[in-house]
Amino acid sequence: MSIKAKRFRAQSIHHLIDGSGELGSVVRMAKLLGRAQQHLRSSLPSEVAEHLYVGGYREGALTLITDGAVWLTWLRYERQRLLTLLRQLPEFEAVLTLEFKVRPVHPLKAPVTQARTLSSEAAHHLKACAEDTDDPRLKKALARLAAHAPDASRSS
Repeated sequence: MSIKAKRFRAQSIHHLIDGSGELGSVVRMAKLLGRAQQHLRSSLPSEVAEHLYVGGYREGALTLITDGAVWLTWLRYERQRLLTLLRQLPEFEAVLTLEFKVRPVHPLKAPVTQARTLSSEAAHHLKACAEDTDDPRLKKALARLAAHAPDASRSS
């Protein structure tokens, strides 16, 4: 038995994630959920808002996630008010119920960027390599890399 792979043309990322692509519905849902989360957070007290996340929407039920049981209890008591707030958004007028879950939520943190430096000695060696090579593309790449040294313009 053989498995035949389907061959199809590669699609641009823009086509995939805009409204007409295969991922368009996922992107639209993510934007809607983000809008609901922002709307709810802006209407809640700040001590609660930072612990509230919108998890998903399925068959009339919106899932709200929080990172602690104390906030879950508060949200359950405020269920009707939260539904009223959500129904202010036209996209969520059909929300029938809210489901609550407690999950440790770790917000995304940007990775720490490390500043990279190139010493003048390293730049000098790169320039020497660029002068000794015959390949024009490699020569250009080495020269461009050597130019990143802070005092590369003075060490010519």
